[in-house]
Amino acid sequence: MKYYVYILFSESADSFYKGQTTNLEDRMNRHNSGMEKATSRYAPWKLIWSTVVSSRSESTRLERKIKNLTRKRLLDFISKYGD
Repeated sequence: MKYYVYILFSESADSFYKGQTTNLEDRMNRHNSGMEKATSRYAPWKLIWSTVVSSRSESTRLERKIKNLTRKRLLDFISKYGD
């Protein structure tokens, strides 16, 4: 099964959200329609980075690493690996 690890950005909150899912399109719809409590206040969210990994454990490890980055290091990461 494929797992996606992703980073979203909200312009209205100048904030990032990092997560993982097996269905990125559905997850984006949930974030932007207010169905997710953690992100509903700051919609719309823009997908700024994502990657596919092959296991849940790998996605969990990568998500944890990304969530532990400082804002500066996150911006550096996005600038290096983002679209």
